[in-house]
Amino acid sequence: MLAPILPLIEAAALWAPRGALIGLDLGTKTIGVAVSDPDRRLATGVTTIQRKNFTKDAAELLKISGERACAGFVLGLPINMDGSEGPRAQSTRAFARNFAKLTELAIGLWDERLSTAAVERELLANDVSRARRAGVIDEHAAIFILQGALDRLTALRRQAQP
Repeated sequence: MLAPILPLIEAAALWAPRGALIGLDLGTKTIGVAVSDPDRRLATGVTTIQRKNFTKDAAELLKISGERACAGFVLGLPINMDGSEGPRAQSTRAFARNFAKLTELAIGLWDERLSTAAVERELLANDVSRARRAGVIDEHAAIFILQGALDRLTALRRQAQP
């Protein structure tokens, strides 16, 4: 069992035509988790996992994916503004490689540049307190990442239609 880890568009070609996708915002202390509807139109938040160790974190993600009849994963890849990959991107790729050993579901990597900053601005605009922002920012970043990926896949499907 070794899931492919690919850019979003290539991973999408391996996913079943219907079925929820799980979006992940991987942080050093937490993992934000979002899920799409089976038709892949809307991303909603699920939870924020407090990271313990890889085995426990992965088990929780696999449990969520099983409960949601997940067809694949979208993992936010933190690329630098200049397009290079730094330590956070390398850490994300390492997580993906380890996680791929535990599932057969393709893992799509999606550029998450500025996702946390965008979510922070949105929460500030809605007057969410600092304490509340800290508790929800990773889950909201996962929603932002997954919705961006869903929107891209929808646009590509529309372009492909005659």
